[in-house]
Amino acid sequence: MFIEIDFNSDEALYLQLRNQIILGIATDQFHEGESLPSVRNLADIIGINMHTVNKAYTLLKQEGYVKVDRRNGAVIAVDANQALTLEEIRRELQVTLAKSSCKNITREEIHTLVDEIYDQMGYREI
Repeated sequence: MFIEIDFNSDEALYLQLRNQIILGIATDQFHEGESLPSVRNLADIIGINMHTVNKAYTLLKQEGYVKVDRRNGAVIAVDANQALTLEEIRRELQVTLAKSSCKNITREEIHTLVDEIYDQMGYREI
């Protein structure tokens, strides 16, 4: 498992961890049914507080990316509620596009950026 945390970032550590795991799922680094490290183990590996890892795992569970099992811990189990996910993405994307508009970034530049990200990350086509 490769998790990259930027301790100098303004983004909260638990959000960085959450985002790294979601990216790992999207790029097939993590697979359905695969167990994530225990909270204590991952905290030791990354060098962060256990409560931070627990908060990230709780958020991933609430968002439908993992299930928590007493025996197996956090397990990748993507809830494929597409309508709910699309609505969440719409809200997040509205803010991102508003930021880009404020900085005079064009629609074409955004489209190019999205295409580049899809190509670089090797996202699977559905």
